[in-house]
Amino acid sequence: MLDMSDPTTYSARMAHLHKKMKKDRPYYYVREMARVDGKLKVVEQIYLGSPERIKQLATAEKGTCTRISVREFGALWLANLPAGQIDLAGIVDSVAPRMPREKGPTIGEYFLYAVLNRMVEARSKRALPTWYQNTAIQHIRPVDVNKLNSQRYWEKWERVAPEQIEQISSLFFSKVRTMAESRSDCFLFDTTNYYSYMAGQTESELAKRGKNKDGKDWLRQVGVALLASREGRLPLFYREYEGNRHDSKVFWRVMDEAFSAMRGFADPGAELTIVFDKGMNAQENIERIDACKGFHFITTYSTHFAEEFLRAKLCAFKPVDSARNRELERLGKEDDRIVAWRGAGEFWGKERTVVVTYNPRTAAKQRYGFDRKLLELQEVLYELRSRAKSGKAPWNQLKHLEKHYLQACEKLYLPNDLYQFDLEKEAGKPKFVFRKDYYRIGKHIERFGKNIIVTDHANWSTDEIVRASLDRYLVEEAFRQSKDDELVSVLPMRHWTDGKIRCHIFTCMAALTYLRVLENRLAQAGIGQTAAVAMESMRNLHSCLCWYAGKSKPQWMIEEPTEDQSAILRAFGHKIASGVLQKLSG
Repeated sequence: MLDMSDPTTYSARMAHLHKKMKKDRPYYYVREMARVDGKLKVVEQIYLGSPERIKQLATAEKGTCTRISVREFGALWLANLPAGQIDLAGIVDSVAPRMPREKGPTIGEYFLYAVLNRMVEARSKRALPTWYQNTAIQHIRPVDVNKLNSQRYWEKWERVAPEQIEQISSLFFSKVRTMAESRSDCFLFDTTNYYSYMAGQTESELAKRGKNKDGKDWLRQVGVALLASREGRLPLFYREYEGNRHDSKVFWRVMDEAFSAMRGFADPGAELTIVFDKGMNAQENIERIDACKGFHFITTYSTHFAEEFLRAKLCAFKPVDSARNRELERLGKEDDRIVAWRGAGEFWGKERTVVVTYNPRTAAKQRYGFDRKLLELQEVLYELRSRAKSGKAPWNQLKHLEKHYLQACEKLYLPNDLYQFDLEKEAGKPKFVFRKDYYRIGKHIERFGKNIIVTDHANWSTDEIVRASLDRYLVEEAFRQSKDDELVSVLPMRHWTDGKIRCHIFTCMAALTYLRVLENRLAQAGIGQTAAVAMESMRNLHSCLCWYAGKSKPQWMIEEPTEDQSAILRAFGHKIASGVLQKLSG
């Protein structure tokens, strides 16, 4: 986790009265000025009214608040904190600098303001100016919000080449690794894909049709591989890739970069372990890990190709020492604990440690789903028998009946050998007969709740191996967060060129990283909240611009925080006193 004790300071603001003449009548505004790009610019303008209205305000009872302008403050302030430690805008500008005589926000600032939005309430680039106008961005990080429009984003991002995005990503995560307080020797790797509504005729090297994890195989998609530390769950490396590429091929392609990121986050000389699922454990990948000194792996293995390990008797399994199992034991639910059995076997040309786990709850859920699907398959078979009985072609042919049976099995994700069937003759008419294959059904049920883990760690305990494998859910959780509608929100991808897709994915991965940084700091302060919960709480902390009778200038204040909001502020070394944000002493 990163040191957040020195948050970003805020630009000084100057307020003054400004007069405009309309149809020969004067109207007055309060303008606030701040330095943007080194120059004084108007960052907020609020209408006061005609001289008569100002007189009414001035003659009102002294101390009376006559007008309030409210802006979202808390969540955006919280989102901006990591920017004071990891200078994303500066990193981007060092790779893609401002062009001669170019004015307005830099490319790096366009990236940063996109990231801040995705940490709070993800909106399209078209909606960004309106969204920022309703926030206290001018008090946090002043910018001309009208320039944060979609057209400017496309123009800026069009100038960022693929190799520059890779360089920016490398520098960004190097800074994250350098500033993190904790280290890890175990890392989690996984892949996912994000569908797009990009038209089929649009040229793209990234957006391809493939097996979509959201079930939308007919849409083009882009894949993303992500490496995260087990300690702190910090993203440390990612890479986008073609949507039709197999996970094992992706792992082979990015392995060197992933291993380099692991070395950068670990103590010198540490033995490092990477955890991944069975989709990446191809022979060449495992051999490559074996050849890398100081690197180890933990992976899952398909139960279909290692059935001999499923035959271990459950009486030989022992409960795993894990936080979840201890909680179940405390609740008197010992029968629901995950249990494990340890053995060994030859995998990928070497003797490996094998651990089989059994989760009773998962087994029960799978059995319930299996029984339901089996009933659906039975209904299909009854329908086929009725059609065969009619004697009409092609239903009087076994090959045609078998075709529909196989289609039903595929649709239900069931093995196709659970039933035996034949086409017989009865009184000169075809009769479709079928019966359950109880041996095959029993073999299929035998897999329920079981998971096979293979590793080259012979000296790790069974509990350590299982806990590390189970912790792969942390990177899966990061992907779920990336698909959330509010925070990060890679989807929907409103980008139709590979360059802009790469820029968009980078902003989402940077936002995800910043959220993890904040989450870790909250945990360090004893606040066990997710980033989503903290952001939702802080979104309700507003700033107010108040006009008081008898005063020429409005007063900027922050509303009284709730107990939860105060705790979050304290975790980052701040408090609110008399409507003013202050650093805690000491």
